[in-house]
Amino acid sequence: MKKFLLITYYWPPAGGGGVMRWVKMTKYIRQFGWEPVIYTPSNGETAAFDESLAKEVAPDLQVVKTPIWEPYQIYKQFLGRKKEDKIYSGFINEGKKESLAQKISVFIRGNFFIPDARMFWIKPSIKYLSKYLQDNPVDAIVSTGPPHSMHLIAEGVHQATGIPWIADFRDPWTNIDFYKDLQLTSWADARHKKLEQKVLRNASRIVAASWRSRDEFVELCGRSDIEVIPNGFDDADFAHSAVATLDTDFSIAHIGSMNKDRNPDVFWHAVQAALAASSALQQKLKIRLVGPTDFSVRESVTKYGLEQYTEFIDFVPHDAAVQYLQQSQVLLLLINNTPNARTIIPGKLYEYLGSGRPLLAIGHADSDSAKVIGLTKGGALHNYEDVEGLKATILSFFAAYQAGNLNGSAEGIQQFTRRHLAGEFANLMGQLSNSAK
Repeated sequence: MKKFLLITYYWPPAGGGGVMRWVKMTKYIRQFGWEPVIYTPSNGETAAFDESLAKEVAPDLQVVKTPIWEPYQIYKQFLGRKKEDKIYSGFINEGKKESLAQKISVFIRGNFFIPDARMFWIKPSIKYLSKYLQDNPVDAIVSTGPPHSMHLIAEGVHQATGIPWIADFRDPWTNIDFYKDLQLTSWADARHKKLEQKVLRNASRIVAASWRSRDEFVELCGRSDIEVIPNGFDDADFAHSAVATLDTDFSIAHIGSMNKDRNPDVFWHAVQAALAASSALQQKLKIRLVGPTDFSVRESVTKYGLEQYTEFIDFVPHDAAVQYLQQSQVLLLLINNTPNARTIIPGKLYEYLGSGRPLLAIGHADSDSAKVIGLTKGGALHNYEDVEGLKATILSFFAAYQAGNLNGSAEGIQQFTRRHLAGEFANLMGQLSNSAK
């Protein structure tokens, strides 16, 4: 069996979206002839812990850890926060509006910690891994980001050892939705772009998680050998979906974080209008938001008079999130209303489809998310201004719920199972290692 080294910041017991892709990939990739060796920090900062993911990791999987120094304690002290407070990525402010101190910290983050706050782990990791691999050889290296410091570690190790290297971009770098919020100086912007080019040009192969993201990378670096291996869902998580008990209320659930760019004003407006049009809906509606939410979301709920219908639930372990997916009548998918909105495919989209429940999505009709929904006939998608269309779909879903025939569809969903996608990645590594001989 061939071996590959995976360089990742996120690994159990860390929870959240950043860890899922490779925890699930390594769960199945041995079936395709590849043995993973994980390299991850021993003391990384994480916004959430998810002990339920431990069962996804084979007990004999080799996990190599070294310590990392990050500036988060200084950051917390600067903001007057407690040592144990969670630090969320993606610009989520849970309890209050953004303060001056937060604005200053964002400026420092974007302009002094390049590409990210894990930059101090790059040189020590290159030194450690270059020596480690002399005694523990592998056939390939995979780095997964963000954080993109993982790619810079892999680039250094690749240059030192000559081992083939795949840079796996779960999200873009300079085209990510919050890049515009980093308050970058022209020097810092140029520095980010220079490092991005270094990775894109020096990696043996590039993997993107969406089709438009691949096209953006092609435009950035001119390479034509960039692969798309999307995120997916683990059908084993939904093995008992046939016996899942649906909510008796007409529940619309969003699972995952919701920052200010994902706050769907059009949805709140449409729900308000649908409630005004249906007294029956007023008796049955339940909106459930599971995961960290920005202060602006709570403001919108209040603005549209939806407090009595809305339930806020903090982060839950993945197995509990799966239960919420299966029991909800409708699943709400929100694409950030940002310049790169057409590129984004939230990882939760595939799990939404795997749950078998209908989707209510908000985004661009020509986006990659719309492409997946269209391929699977998984639900309805409306643009960011379509209040009347959203209202009509909500009422249509509610009518189906009243009639007892509100069901989802996921045609061809097997192409997005974690097992199938692990096979695709194994095939790519096989091509790469064979060509390196």
